[in-house]
Amino acid sequence: MKRREFITMLGGAAVWPVSARAQQTMPLIGFLRNAPLAASAHVVDAFRQGLKEAGYVEGQHVAVEYRSVEADAVRLPALVADLLRRRPAVVVGDTTSVLAMKAATNTVPMVFATGSDPVRDGFVASLNRPGGNITGVVFFNSVLAAKRLELLRQLVPGQTTVGMLVNPNTTNEAERRDAQAASQSIGLQLVIADVSSEQDIETAYLMFVRRRVGALMVGSGAFLNAHKEILVALAARHALPSIYAQREATVAGGLMSYGASITGAYRQAGVYAARILKGEKPADLPVMQSSKFEFVINLKTAKTLGLEFHPQLLATADEVIE
Repeated sequence: MKRREFITMLGGAAVWPVSARAQQTMPLIGFLRNAPLAASAHVVDAFRQGLKEAGYVEGQHVAVEYRSVEADAVRLPALVADLLRRRPAVVVGDTTSVLAMKAATNTVPMVFATGSDPVRDGFVASLNRPGGNITGVVFFNSVLAAKRLELLRQLVPGQTTVGMLVNPNTTNEAERRDAQAASQSIGLQLVIADVSSEQDIETAYLMFVRRRVGALMVGSGAFLNAHKEILVALAARHALPSIYAQREATVAGGLMSYGASITGAYRQAGVYAARILKGEKPADLPVMQSSKFEFVINLKTAKTLGLEFHPQLLATADEVIE
């Protein structure tokens, strides 16, 4: 099946549809995202690659129904209910989506791709032995706060005060502690702002300006990633050098990012979905941990901010956007 060039809407949620015939003749995979589908092409491609590696080609061996609440989690219960009515063989989703699926069913197999802690979130009993109908892939972005802080210091060594955006609902508390400890060890003052809405984000940037914050670290989690365009725009408006947890923000115009490879995680999620279709049970598939990390730099944004990356720092980048 060729990728659709359009997105339909169901109750305010985005849907990439599949044909009724495909659903009748092939097993169906549900693919749920909190982030907008229009910005998820890279993870969709990675997921399809994983399926293909495991012997399943979309449109030939399996049908996939893509759904997103477009960063509005209030719509998730209705979207999940509609998907379950279609009797999917397995559902692949991010943290927010799998939480909603878990509340609706304990029988449909699920595969998550998450930067959170799946044991703490109640998805699995343990990483080695999930024990239920859910397994998946973890990319531990939250433990990289110290590394991001160090990258910021290398880029703007004269700054003594750094801000940090945290969403208390999706950011691991360990990330906050990691950043606080790291900032103290290198003599930086860390100003943390908790944000749970677009209004909170705008208010936080104004607070950073008042506190004379010279650089910003954006925490991990689905909420902040879903609002990356707003974060990038505000960072540009206030000329605030920023580092993000995920590559997508740098592609959207952010200065730089350091984090686990989400595309690698979704490729493995595709492999696990295929293995479940072949008869394996989520309870028997250990949670995989992503070991690939990406440092991405946007030179166009650096030029706009009047910043130059040291050649040695530039040489360590996995990707440079010009």
